[in-house]
Amino acid sequence: MLSRKIASQLKGIETPFYLYDINLLRQTLESVVYESNKYNYKVHYAIKANNDDYLLSIIKEYGIGIDCASGNEVRKAIESGFEPKSIVYAGVGKRDKEIRYAIEQNILAINCESIEELQVVNTIAAELGKKADIGLRINPDIDPKTNRCIDTGQADSKFGISYEEIMENIEWIKSLENINIIGIHIHIGSQIRELHVFENMCNKANAIVENLESLGFKFRIVDVGGGLGINYDVPENEPIPNFASLFAIIREYLNVGDKEVHFEFGRALVGECGELITSVLYNKTTATGRRLLIVDASMTELIRPMLYGSYHNIENITSEEESFKKYTVVGTACESTDVFDENVSLRKSKRGDLLTIKSAGAYGSSMASQYNMHDLPKAVYSDQINGN
Repeated sequence: MLSRKIASQLKGIETPFYLYDINLLRQTLESVVYESNKYNYKVHYAIKANNDDYLLSIIKEYGIGIDCASGNEVRKAIESGFEPKSIVYAGVGKRDKEIRYAIEQNILAINCESIEELQVVNTIAAELGKKADIGLRINPDIDPKTNRCIDTGQADSKFGISYEEIMENIEWIKSLENINIIGIHIHIGSQIRELHVFENMCNKANAIVENLESLGFKFRIVDVGGGLGINYDVPENEPIPNFASLFAIIREYLNVGDKEVHFEFGRALVGECGELITSVLYNKTTATGRRLLIVDASMTELIRPMLYGSYHNIENITSEEESFKKYTVVGTACESTDVFDENVSLRKSKRGDLLTIKSAGAYGSSMASQYNMHDLPKAVYSDQINGN
Protein backbone atom coordinates (compact mmCIF):
# COMPACT_ATOMS: atom_id res chain seq x y z
CA MET A 1 0.00 0.00 0.00
CA LEU A 2 1.02 3.59 -0.59
CA SER A 3 1.44 4.48 3.09
CA ARG A 4 4.27 2.00 3.53
CA LYS A 5 6.20 3.62 0.67
CA ILE A 6 5.81 7.19 1.92
CA ALA A 7 5.72 6.58 5.68
CA SER A 8 8.50 9.09 6.38
CA GLN A 9 6.46 11.83 4.67
CA LEU A 10 3.41 11.09 6.79
CA LYS A 11 5.10 11.47 10.16
CA GLY A 12 4.50 15.20 10.42
CA ILE A 13 0.78 15.05 9.65
CA GLU A 14 -1.68 15.12 12.55
CA THR A 15 -3.51 11.81 12.89
CA PRO A 16 -5.96 10.26 12.36
CA PHE A 17 -6.49 11.00 8.69
CA TYR A 18 -7.51 9.30 5.48
CA LEU A 19 -4.76 8.88 2.91
CA TYR A 20 -5.98 8.56 -0.68
CA ASP A 21 -3.83 7.04 -3.40
CA ILE A 22 -4.94 9.14 -6.36
CA ASN A 23 -2.86 7.17 -8.84
CA LEU A 24 -4.60 3.94 -7.79
CA LEU A 25 -7.99 5.65 -7.98
CA ARG A 26 -7.26 6.73 -11.55
CA GLN A 27 -6.04 3.26 -12.50
CA THR A 28 -9.25 1.77 -11.10
CA LEU A 29 -11.42 4.24 -12.99
CA GLU A 30 -9.48 3.61 -16.18
CA SER A 31 -10.04 -0.12 -15.72
CA VAL A 32 -13.79 0.09 -15.17
CA VAL A 33 -14.24 2.48 -18.11
CA TYR A 34 -12.11 0.35 -20.44
CA GLU A 35 -13.86 -2.90 -19.50
CA SER A 36 -17.40 -1.45 -19.53
CA ASN A 37 -16.86 0.19 -22.92
CA LYS A 38 -16.30 -3.25 -24.46
CA TYR A 39 -20.02 -3.88 -24.04
CA ASN A 40 -21.33 -0.30 -23.99
CA TYR A 41 -22.31 -0.74 -20.33
CA LYS A 42 -23.15 2.36 -18.28
CA VAL A 43 -21.41 2.83 -14.92
CA HIS A 44 -22.59 4.92 -11.97
CA TYR A 45 -20.60 5.64 -8.82
CA ALA A 46 -22.44 4.93 -5.55
CA ILE A 47 -21.75 8.22 -3.82
CA LYS A 48 -22.65 6.79 -0.41
CA ALA A 49 -19.28 4.98 -0.44
CA ASN A 50 -17.35 8.24 -0.24
CA ASN A 51 -18.56 11.77 -0.98
CA ASP A 52 -15.17 13.49 -0.74
CA ASP A 53 -15.17 16.53 -3.04
CA TYR A 54 -11.74 15.91 -4.56
CA LEU A 55 -12.46 12.25 -5.27
CA LEU A 56 -15.76 13.21 -6.89
CA SER A 57 -14.03 15.72 -9.13
CA ILE A 58 -11.71 12.98 -10.37
CA ILE A 59 -14.51 10.45 -10.84
CA LYS A 60 -16.42 13.03 -12.91
CA GLU A 61 -13.46 13.27 -15.32
CA TYR A 62 -14.10 9.69 -16.43
CA GLY A 63 -17.69 10.22 -17.55
CA ILE A 64 -19.15 8.05 -14.81
CA GLY A 65 -22.64 8.76 -13.47
CA ILE A 66 -23.85 8.79 -9.86
CA ASP A 67 -26.03 6.42 -7.85
CA CYS A 68 -27.72 8.12 -4.90
CA ALA A 69 -29.42 6.85 -1.76
CA SER A 70 -30.77 10.14 -0.41
CA GLY A 71 -31.97 13.51 -1.57
CA ASN A 72 -28.84 15.16 -0.20
CA GLU A 73 -26.73 12.79 -2.28
CA VAL A 74 -28.72 13.83 -5.35
CA ARG A 75 -28.06 17.46 -4.44
CA LYS A 76 -24.36 16.74 -3.88
CA ALA A 77 -24.10 15.10 -7.31
CA ILE A 78 -25.85 18.03 -9.00
CA GLU A 79 -23.71 20.61 -7.19
CA SER A 80 -20.56 18.62 -8.04
CA GLY A 81 -21.34 19.04 -11.72
CA PHE A 82 -22.63 15.61 -12.69
CA GLU A 83 -25.17 15.59 -15.50
CA PRO A 84 -28.71 15.05 -14.14
CA LYS A 85 -29.34 12.38 -16.77
CA SER A 86 -26.42 10.39 -15.33
CA ILE A 87 -27.96 10.29 -11.84
CA VAL A 88 -30.16 7.51 -10.44
CA TYR A 89 -31.84 7.65 -7.03
CA ALA A 90 -32.80 4.60 -4.98
CA GLY A 91 -33.66 4.17 -1.30
CA VAL A 92 -36.51 2.59 0.63
CA GLY A 93 -37.56 5.73 2.51
CA LYS A 94 -37.46 8.76 0.23
CA ARG A 95 -38.98 11.87 1.81
CA ASP A 96 -41.47 13.92 -0.18
CA LYS A 97 -39.09 16.88 -0.43
CA GLU A 98 -36.34 14.58 -1.72
CA ILE A 99 -38.61 13.13 -4.39
CA ARG A 100 -39.72 16.63 -5.37
CA TYR A 101 -36.13 17.81 -5.74
CA ALA A 102 -35.15 14.76 -7.83
CA ILE A 103 -38.11 15.28 -10.18
CA GLU A 104 -37.32 19.00 -10.52
CA GLN A 105 -33.73 18.15 -11.49
CA ASN A 106 -34.89 15.79 -14.28
CA ILE A 107 -32.55 13.01 -13.18
CA LEU A 108 -32.27 9.78 -15.14
CA ALA A 109 -34.51 7.71 -12.85
CA ILE A 110 -36.02 7.44 -9.41
CA ASN A 111 -35.83 3.74 -8.56
CA CYS A 112 -39.00 3.09 -6.59
CA GLU A 113 -38.94 0.48 -3.83
CA SER A 114 -42.58 0.05 -2.81
CA ILE A 115 -46.05 0.19 -4.33
CA GLU A 116 -46.94 3.11 -2.09
CA GLU A 117 -43.84 5.01 -3.24
CA LEU A 118 -45.07 4.73 -6.85
CA GLN A 119 -48.26 6.48 -5.79
CA VAL A 120 -46.36 9.23 -3.95
CA VAL A 121 -44.01 9.87 -6.88
CA ASN A 122 -46.99 9.98 -9.23
CA THR A 123 -48.80 12.50 -7.00
CA ILE A 124 -45.77 14.79 -6.58
CA ALA A 125 -45.01 14.67 -10.31
CA ALA A 126 -48.61 15.67 -11.03
CA GLU A 127 -48.33 18.61 -8.64
CA LEU A 128 -45.22 19.74 -10.52
CA GLY A 129 -46.88 19.27 -13.89
CA LYS A 130 -44.24 16.70 -14.84
CA LYS A 131 -43.96 13.04 -15.77
CA ALA A 132 -41.23 11.39 -13.69
CA ASP A 133 -38.95 8.74 -15.15
CA ILE A 134 -38.71 5.82 -12.75
CA GLY A 135 -37.29 2.36 -12.43
CA LEU A 136 -38.97 -0.49 -10.61
CA ARG A 137 -36.55 -1.81 -7.99
CA ILE A 138 -37.49 -5.45 -7.78
CA ASN A 139 -36.30 -7.78 -5.03
CA PRO A 140 -35.02 -10.90 -6.85
CA ASP A 141 -34.77 -13.17 -3.76
CA ILE A 142 -31.13 -14.19 -4.31
CA ASP A 143 -28.56 -15.11 -1.67
CA PRO A 144 -25.50 -12.97 -2.54
CA LYS A 145 -23.12 -14.95 -0.29
CA THR A 146 -22.00 -11.90 1.65
CA ASN A 147 -22.30 -10.41 5.14
CA ARG A 148 -25.98 -10.50 6.11
CA CYS A 149 -25.75 -6.84 7.15
CA ILE A 150 -25.10 -5.78 3.54
CA ASP A 151 -27.34 -8.36 1.85
CA THR A 152 -30.09 -6.48 -0.01
CA GLY A 153 -31.57 -9.06 -2.37
CA GLN A 154 -33.24 -11.80 -0.32
CA ALA A 155 -37.01 -12.08 0.03
CA ASP A 156 -37.25 -10.64 3.56
CA SER A 157 -34.97 -7.67 2.83
CA LYS A 158 -36.38 -4.16 3.20
CA PHE A 159 -35.10 -3.33 -0.28
CA GLY A 160 -37.13 -3.45 -3.46
CA ILE A 161 -40.66 -4.57 -4.38
CA SER A 162 -41.41 -8.26 -4.48
CA TYR A 163 -42.16 -9.60 -7.94
CA GLU A 164 -45.40 -11.03 -6.59
CA GLU A 165 -46.57 -7.60 -5.44
CA ILE A 166 -45.76 -6.13 -8.83
CA MET A 167 -47.87 -8.80 -10.48
CA GLU A 168 -50.77 -8.14 -8.12
CA ASN A 169 -50.78 -4.44 -9.06
CA ILE A 170 -50.02 -4.54 -12.79
CA GLU A 171 -53.10 -2.68 -14.01
CA TRP A 172 -52.98 -0.13 -11.22
CA ILE A 173 -49.30 0.63 -11.97
CA LYS A 174 -50.16 1.11 -15.65
CA SER A 175 -52.87 3.57 -14.68
CA LEU A 176 -50.44 6.04 -13.04
CA GLU A 177 -50.34 8.92 -15.51
CA ASN A 178 -47.44 10.97 -14.14
CA ILE A 179 -44.74 8.33 -14.05
CA ASN A 180 -42.87 6.86 -16.98
CA ILE A 181 -41.40 3.44 -16.17
CA ILE A 182 -38.15 3.29 -18.11
CA GLY A 183 -36.44 0.33 -16.50
CA ILE A 184 -35.99 -2.21 -13.75
CA HIS A 185 -33.40 -2.12 -11.00
CA ILE A 186 -31.98 -5.16 -9.21
CA HIS A 187 -29.29 -5.01 -6.53
CA ILE A 188 -28.50 -8.12 -4.50
CA GLY A 189 -25.90 -6.91 -1.99
CA SER A 190 -22.40 -5.57 -1.38
CA GLN A 191 -18.90 -7.05 -1.09
CA ILE A 192 -19.71 -10.01 -3.34
CA ARG A 193 -16.65 -12.14 -4.04
CA GLU A 194 -18.37 -15.27 -5.37
CA LEU A 195 -19.10 -14.03 -8.87
CA HIS A 196 -21.31 -16.99 -9.77
CA VAL A 197 -24.15 -15.37 -7.81
CA PHE A 198 -24.35 -12.78 -10.59
CA GLU A 199 -25.33 -15.62 -12.95
CA ASN A 200 -28.38 -16.25 -10.77
CA MET A 201 -29.17 -12.54 -10.78
CA CYS A 202 -29.03 -12.44 -14.58
CA ASN A 203 -31.36 -15.42 -14.87
CA LYS A 204 -33.86 -13.72 -12.56
CA ALA A 205 -33.57 -10.44 -14.46
CA ASN A 206 -34.15 -12.19 -17.78
CA ALA A 207 -37.36 -13.78 -16.54
CA ILE A 208 -38.63 -10.57 -14.90
CA VAL A 209 -38.03 -8.45 -18.01
CA GLU A 210 -39.58 -11.00 -20.34
CA ASN A 211 -42.66 -11.50 -18.17
CA LEU A 212 -43.31 -7.82 -17.50
CA GLU A 213 -42.81 -6.82 -21.11
CA SER A 214 -45.27 -9.53 -22.16
CA LEU A 215 -47.78 -7.71 -19.93
CA GLY A 216 -47.28 -4.38 -21.66
CA PHE A 217 -44.29 -2.71 -19.99
CA LYS A 218 -41.50 -1.37 -22.17
CA PHE A 219 -38.09 -1.01 -20.56
CA ARG A 220 -35.13 0.96 -21.87
CA ILE A 221 -32.78 0.25 -18.95
CA VAL A 222 -31.86 -2.82 -16.92
CA ASP A 223 -29.89 -1.68 -13.86
CA VAL A 224 -28.14 -4.69 -12.32
CA GLY A 225 -26.74 -2.77 -9.36
CA GLY A 226 -23.21 -3.31 -8.16
CA GLY A 227 -21.84 -5.25 -5.23
CA LEU A 228 -18.48 -6.31 -6.65
CA GLY A 229 -16.19 -6.96 -3.69
CA ILE A 230 -12.60 -6.02 -2.96
CA ASN A 231 -9.76 -7.92 -1.30
CA TYR A 232 -9.78 -6.85 2.34
CA ASP A 233 -7.57 -9.75 3.42
CA VAL A 234 -4.49 -9.02 1.28
CA PRO A 235 -5.24 -5.83 -0.65
CA GLU A 236 -1.77 -5.70 -2.18
CA ASN A 237 -2.62 -8.86 -4.16
CA GLU A 238 -5.64 -7.27 -5.85
CA PRO A 239 -5.54 -3.48 -5.77
CA ILE A 240 -8.02 -3.22 -8.67
CA PRO A 241 -11.19 -5.36 -8.65
CA ASN A 242 -11.86 -7.85 -11.43
CA PHE A 243 -14.26 -5.80 -13.53
CA ALA A 244 -13.45 -7.85 -16.64
CA SER A 245 -14.75 -11.10 -15.14
CA LEU A 246 -17.95 -9.52 -13.81
CA PHE A 247 -18.77 -7.83 -17.11
CA ALA A 248 -18.04 -11.06 -19.01
CA ILE A 249 -20.50 -12.93 -16.78
CA ILE A 250 -23.19 -10.30 -17.32
CA ARG A 251 -22.55 -10.37 -21.05
CA GLU A 252 -22.94 -14.16 -21.16
CA TYR A 253 -25.96 -14.59 -18.90
CA LEU A 254 -28.02 -11.39 -19.23
CA ASN A 255 -30.31 -11.68 -22.23
CA VAL A 256 -32.46 -8.55 -22.44
CA GLY A 257 -31.95 -7.53 -26.05
CA ASP A 258 -30.60 -4.09 -26.86
CA LYS A 259 -31.51 -2.47 -23.54
CA GLU A 260 -29.01 -0.25 -21.75
CA VAL A 261 -27.28 -2.19 -18.96
CA HIS A 262 -26.31 -0.08 -15.96
CA PHE A 263 -24.05 -0.79 -12.98
CA GLU A 264 -23.58 0.97 -9.64
CA PHE A 265 -20.16 0.56 -8.04
CA GLY A 266 -19.06 2.20 -4.81
CA ARG A 267 -16.59 0.10 -2.86
CA ALA A 268 -15.12 -1.38 -6.06
CA LEU A 269 -14.10 2.09 -7.28
CA VAL A 270 -12.76 3.73 -4.12
CA GLY A 271 -12.29 1.03 -1.47
CA GLU A 272 -8.67 0.19 -2.09
CA CYS A 273 -7.43 3.72 -2.73
CA GLY A 274 -8.06 4.81 0.86
CA GLU A 275 -6.19 4.05 4.08
CA LEU A 276 -6.90 5.28 7.61
CA ILE A 277 -3.62 6.42 9.17
CA THR A 278 -3.54 6.43 12.96
CA SER A 279 -0.92 6.87 15.70
CA VAL A 280 -0.22 4.57 18.62
CA LEU A 281 -1.07 6.33 21.88
CA TYR A 282 -0.45 3.66 24.49
CA ASN A 283 0.40 0.02 25.12
CA LYS A 284 -1.62 -1.64 27.85
CA THR A 285 -2.00 -5.16 29.18
CA THR A 286 -5.19 -6.22 30.95
CA ALA A 287 -5.41 -8.42 34.03
CA THR A 288 -6.19 -11.34 31.73
CA GLY A 289 -3.03 -10.79 29.69
CA ARG A 290 -4.75 -9.19 26.75
CA ARG A 291 -2.24 -6.87 25.05
CA LEU A 292 -3.98 -3.69 23.90
CA LEU A 293 -2.63 -1.22 21.40
CA ILE A 294 -4.57 2.02 21.88
CA VAL A 295 -4.60 4.23 18.78
CA ASP A 296 -5.96 7.71 18.19
CA ALA A 297 -8.53 6.61 15.60
CA SER A 298 -11.77 5.00 16.66
CA MET A 299 -15.20 3.93 15.51
CA THR A 300 -15.89 7.61 14.85
CA GLU A 301 -13.47 7.49 11.90
CA LEU A 302 -14.12 3.91 10.73
CA ILE A 303 -17.16 2.12 12.13
CA ARG A 304 -17.31 -0.89 9.81
CA PRO A 305 -15.44 -3.36 12.09
CA MET A 306 -17.63 -2.41 15.05
CA LEU A 307 -20.89 -2.14 13.09
CA TYR A 308 -20.88 -5.51 11.38
CA GLY A 309 -17.62 -7.27 12.07
CA SER A 310 -15.82 -6.24 8.90
CA TYR A 311 -12.13 -7.02 8.59
CA HIS A 312 -9.44 -4.52 7.61
CA ASN A 313 -5.78 -5.47 7.31
CA ILE A 314 -3.64 -3.44 9.73
CA GLU A 315 0.10 -2.76 9.48
CA ASN A 316 2.65 -0.78 11.46
CA ILE A 317 4.36 1.30 8.76
CA THR A 318 7.03 3.06 10.86
CA SER A 319 8.30 0.45 13.32
CA GLU A 320 11.86 -0.68 12.72
CA GLU A 321 11.50 -3.67 15.01
CA GLU A 322 12.07 -7.09 13.49
CA SER A 323 10.02 -8.97 16.08
CA PHE A 324 6.24 -9.29 15.86
CA LYS A 325 3.68 -9.33 18.67
CA LYS A 326 -0.04 -10.02 18.89
CA TYR A 327 -2.15 -6.99 19.72
CA THR A 328 -5.79 -6.10 20.07
CA VAL A 329 -6.04 -2.72 18.34
CA VAL A 330 -8.58 -0.46 20.03
CA GLY A 331 -9.71 3.12 19.61
CA THR A 332 -10.45 6.09 21.83
CA ALA A 333 -14.26 6.03 21.84
CA CYS A 334 -16.08 5.36 25.09
CA GLU A 335 -17.53 2.05 23.85
CA SER A 336 -16.34 -1.49 24.55
CA THR A 337 -17.04 -2.40 20.93
CA ASP A 338 -14.49 0.15 19.71
CA VAL A 339 -12.08 -2.56 18.52
CA PHE A 340 -10.47 -2.60 15.08
CA ASP A 341 -9.08 -6.13 15.33
CA GLU A 342 -8.33 -8.85 17.88
CA ASN A 343 -4.94 -10.59 18.06
CA VAL A 344 -3.46 -8.93 15.00
CA SER A 345 0.22 -9.62 14.37
CA LEU A 346 2.23 -6.37 14.12
CA ARG A 347 5.82 -5.36 14.36
CA LYS A 348 6.53 -4.52 18.01
CA SER A 349 4.74 -1.20 18.41
CA LYS A 350 5.40 1.81 20.60
CA ARG A 351 3.90 5.20 21.28
CA GLY A 352 4.07 7.40 18.18
CA ASP A 353 4.26 4.60 15.62
CA LEU A 354 1.97 4.99 12.62
CA LEU A 355 -0.47 2.23 11.71
CA THR A 356 -2.40 1.94 8.49
CA ILE A 357 -5.88 0.44 8.43
CA LYS A 358 -6.13 -0.60 4.81
CA SER A 359 -8.93 -0.76 2.24
CA ALA A 360 -10.76 2.08 3.98
CA GLY A 361 -11.65 4.25 1.00
CA ALA A 362 -15.28 3.11 1.02
CA TYR A 363 -17.73 3.54 3.90
CA GLY A 364 -15.03 5.09 6.06
CA SER A 365 -15.15 8.87 5.98
CA SER A 366 -18.73 8.86 4.66
CA MET A 367 -19.89 7.01 7.81
CA ALA A 368 -17.72 9.03 10.21
CA SER A 369 -19.35 10.67 13.22
CA GLN A 370 -18.50 13.18 15.92
CA TYR A 371 -19.40 10.93 18.83
CA ASN A 372 -17.48 11.98 21.98
CA MET A 373 -17.14 15.31 20.14
CA HIS A 374 -14.34 13.93 18.00
CA ASP A 375 -13.23 15.94 15.00
CA LEU A 376 -14.18 14.51 11.64
CA PRO A 377 -11.15 12.91 9.94
CA LYS A 378 -9.11 14.96 7.54
CA ALA A 379 -8.10 13.81 4.06
CA VAL A 380 -4.62 13.71 2.57
CA TYR A 381 -4.19 13.11 -1.16
CA SER A 382 -1.14 11.44 -2.64
CA ASP A 383 -0.82 13.90 -5.51
CA GLN A 384 -0.65 16.78 -3.04
CA ILE A 385 2.23 15.37 -0.99
CA ASN A 386 5.67 16.69 -1.91
CA GLY A 387 7.53 14.22 -4.11
CA ASN A 388 4.39 12.36 -5.19
